[in-house]
Amino acid sequence: MINVLVTGAGGFIGTNLIDRLHRQKGVCVKQYHNGEDLPLLYEQLNDADIIYHLAGANRPQNNEEFARVNRGLTELITNYLKEHHKTPKIVFSSTTQAELDIPYGLSKRAAEEVLKNYSNDTGAEVYIYRLPGVFGKWCKPHYNSVVATFCHELAHDRDIDIHDANKALDLVYIDDVVDSFMDCLDREKTEGKFYCDITQTFHTTVGELAQKLYEIKDMRKTLIIPDLSNKLTKYLYTTYLSYLAENNFSYSLPAHQDERGSLVELIKSHQAGQVFMSTSRKGVIRGNHYHHTKVEKFCVIKGVANIKLREIDSGEELITYMVSDQNIEMVDIPPGYTHSIENVTDDEIIVLFWANELFDPDNPDTFSLNVQPNENDEKKG
Repeated sequence: MINVLVTGAGGFIGTNLIDRLHRQKGVCVKQYHNGEDLPLLYEQLNDADIIYHLAGANRPQNNEEFARVNRGLTELITNYLKEHHKTPKIVFSSTTQAELDIPYGLSKRAAEEVLKNYSNDTGAEVYIYRLPGVFGKWCKPHYNSVVATFCHELAHDRDIDIHDANKALDLVYIDDVVDSFMDCLDREKTEGKFYCDITQTFHTTVGELAQKLYEIKDMRKTLIIPDLSNKLTKYLYTTYLSYLAENNFSYSLPAHQDERGSLVELIKSHQAGQVFMSTSRKGVIRGNHYHHTKVEKFCVIKGVANIKLREIDSGEELITYMVSDQNIEMVDIPPGYTHSIENVTDDEIIVLFWANELFDPDNPDTFSLNVQPNENDEKKG
């Protein structure tokens, strides 16, 4: 059993780390929260095999608090450990601002030196992470994360203030931080090396961040999902959703109604096309058209339908698929095949569709042609 102590357990990083630690087999987690009595901290230090030292002051009321908390608490911990001949491994969350001669940076740099001295004096393993801006779920807005503040404001339908759109931002995602911290449980010390890096970091600007988040917010209107193959965009999308008010998780989608039934667009993507659904009343036939480049997939999720296809140069040879909700299956619609789908039940059917490209009214790539030809149809090529 590994005994773990997390200081600053109620903070943003601490909350995410503790959730992961609780799911790790063979780990016993103890927590020290800012403001708790020191005897509790001393008791927890006695049994700790590894300490995640996350406690710190970010925005105190006066600059003296930086030194008192960031350096002072670190000295208190290491002095107690040395006095009682304890050598637990220590993982310390520092900041890239430790490179700057500002009160916050100076206090973090001083804490780093305390930990280095502790390691040199005792041989204990110390891992120091100079983290850039960390973002993700549970980060407090209007505190020390521009991502959290922007996400919170946009999720609550408020515009964001941008003072310098070109200001550079270095960011790291909370799950990447936690992954690296978890690796420290069984990481072996590299002699003479104290500083560790997070494998994946992101470089952007304030203006680019704001643009991405506005696009994410507008998805409920445009239905266009951002390019989630971009890791930063993917993590920003996840983070933005975590700031929605609990009464704002759902949103309405416009339905296009006519005598046949309804059609609703669900999701669009410039990279992956779009998903939509339709309802059709008894006897309704949709389609009777073909595409040259666009391809589709049909999936009946309620009712029974007859899907018919004909290659436009094959004369009268029909391909038929009878599909129903009793055996969910997907039917591919290749290019160059005119196709239709007919409701063959007395009840309404519901069909999900996927197309590999967004509908472009100026170039719809959709050409009318009956699947079952008649003498009025002209041969298409």
